[in-house]
Amino acid sequence: MNVDRILDALNDQRVAYLLIGGMNFLLRHKPVLTFDVDVWIDDTAENRAKCETALAELDAEWGASDEDWKPVSQRPGGWLERQALFCLASPHGAIDVFRRVAGPADWHQSAGNARREQTPGGVNYLGLSDEDMLRCQQALEPGLRRQDRIATLEAAIHDAQTRATGPSVQGV
Repeated sequence: MNVDRILDALNDQRVAYLLIGGMNFLLRHKPVLTFDVDVWIDDTAENRAKCETALAELDAEWGASDEDWKPVSQRPGGWLERQALFCLASPHGAIDVFRRVAGPADWHQSAGNARREQTPGGVNYLGLSDEDMLRCQQALEPGLRRQDRIATLEAAIHDAQTRATGPSVQGV
């Protein structure tokens, strides 16, 4: 998987996106096995069009069925309007594009809370905040929640709050 190439294409097309899911967790916290790059896009017609262009640049493929599977570059504009989640294949790795995400209030609020980060290869991206990653986990059905991620996120949030406010003094 070449996360840098995927993020570069999104950045080149000026797609308003947030890196979410396992890749965001991996880059920010600790190594986890992840098989795709999950992005949550600002769900406007203009931004969907930019995302479609970036996905075509990545030679991504998608289809609603096996018979419909083909390169997205062969699709008429506007195909990202068809559903809320797209699971695409590309030579650079699997890409999941979310138009909506359960947990956080909305894309714009999450973008305002997001963290500007950089991959080890030097590619800039905007990643979902720890608080919103935790909200996403908590919005999942109990059997699908990843307790190890929840614990890591809760600890990171606690540590950040402690650094911001200073250590508490007990027994005074």
